[in-house]
Amino acid sequence: MTLKMKYRVLFVCVENSCRSQISEGLARHLGSNILEVWSAGSIPSGEIHPLAIQVLKEKGINASHQKSKGLRELPSYEWDYIVTMGCGDACPHLPAKHRLDWNLADPKGQPIEAFRKTRDEIEKQIQSLIKEIRATASTSR
Repeated sequence: MTLKMKYRVLFVCVENSCRSQISEGLARHLGSNILEVWSAGSIPSGEIHPLAIQVLKEKGINASHQKSKGLRELPSYEWDYIVTMGCGDACPHLPAKHRLDWNLADPKGQPIEAFRKTRDEIEKQIQSLIKEIRATASTSR
């Protein structure tokens, strides 16, 4: 199913180097026909963690073009979904129709297995989000 309009989804974590970057890459890959995807950090690190890039590459996703950015670098949208991952109330000023909080541990400083576990959990969450969007698309647009 391809929708006429894509749903704008923003993934936010603290540094925009691991969880939200993995989410951005996976969501673009899995939801390319229905999602317009962005990510940002409440306190961006300025770089993407190399292991985040590596675990996405294992899924056939090239994230080398993605960049770590802050909330002020985002377009002025009303987001359809904002998904936070550990930044708490750092982004309440951003308008959104739906807000989700995915309670995911930050894999930074952990071995690659922790990054893979985080990636796999994010993939499940994104697949659920896509199913939800598809199920409600005809009534919400």
